Amino acid sequence: MRNIQKYVTAFLVLVLLYSCSASKEARDMKHKIDGTWMLETITTEGIEGKVKATIFNEASFNCFVGSSWNFVSNNGTGSYNINSSGSECSAVQRLIKWSIYEPKDAAKQFQFKRLDDKRNPMDNGDGFRLDVSGITDNSMQLKSHITFEGKPAVYVYNFVKK
Repeated sequence: MRNIQKYVTAFLVLVLLYSCSASKEARDMKHKIDGTWMLETITTEGIEGKVKATIFNEASFNCFVGSSWNFVSNNGTGSYNINSSGSECSAVQRLIKWSIYEPKDAAKQFQFKRLDDKRNPMDNGDGFRLDVSGITDNSMQLKSHITFEGKPAVYVYNFVKK
């Protein structure tokens, strides 16, 4: 009887681990993301004119253009670096924890949390989720749905691999 209990327990553990693991598509996506990227451009959809906004609770929209992002797929850690640029942009080096979120019946999302120097989550533990609208070995496009002046809009982040 004890042998049966051991087998049943082992089977249940395997089922639990399998059900909690990422899909093959998400694992492949993580491996494509692995490495160093540059945020080449940020464009908008549904917004006319210049945008003056703070993104990721960090810096101005324009400060992120040209920022360098590093992603380590085997442990879901990484960082981004913003270069100093005049009076508008201060240099920032920020640690992040990232993963691929897989909502049911919806597109995969890239999610990340900003970390402080002690690797503790910032922003009250809240993070950011962006739709993965395209990814290849050399380019990645993420989209962030926002409300701008009471209307739906989108920030489009275009990355190139270094």
